[in-house]
Amino acid sequence: MPDSIKASLRALFLARYAQFRKHLQIRLGSEDLANDALQEAYLRVESANVRSAVRFPSAYLFRIALNVAEDQRKSNSRLLSVGEVEALYDMADEMADPARGAEARSELEALERALAELPRRRRAIVLAARVDEMPHKEIAARYGVSARTVEKELRAGLEHCCERLGRDFIQRFGPGAGKQSERDDS
Repeated sequence: MPDSIKASLRALFLARYAQFRKHLQIRLGSEDLANDALQEAYLRVESANVRSAVRFPSAYLFRIALNVAEDQRKSNSRLLSVGEVEALYDMADEMADPARGAEARSELEALERALAELPRRRRAIVLAARVDEMPHKEIAARYGVSARTVEKELRAGLEHCCERLGRDFIQRFGPGAGKQSERDDS
């Protein structure tokens, strides 16, 4: 932008600063937002690259400030409100319940014991499939078995763990998906 155009826009911006702030405060409903938008607008005017004279310089400057305010509003809408942050703290407090922690540790220890009871290959297949999220084909290649064998070993391992944890095994994929396996509760 030629220096004379930038200088005239800067002078107009400063001369009408109070008027711009008043109009922005009415539009935005906040003096703080208006002040922030005007400060950023001034920086944009300083770095603007206008090659020719602006037909309506006052409207041009006010539009820059409105655009800045809109950009700030969009940016701030992605931030959490005070109420949302407080709700997260409340939720974190509920999750930090010592009884829950002890129960979770106990359940994890029971799962570790159930896994330790499995034959070595079956345990490795269960861990590869459920912990490492490895595809069945890769597991089959790793252990030199068919994908069907992987499925059978995985099902047997999961059924065993569910039984030891006192849970129902529900097959989520393949034939019989959604059905619970029969567990002897006697």
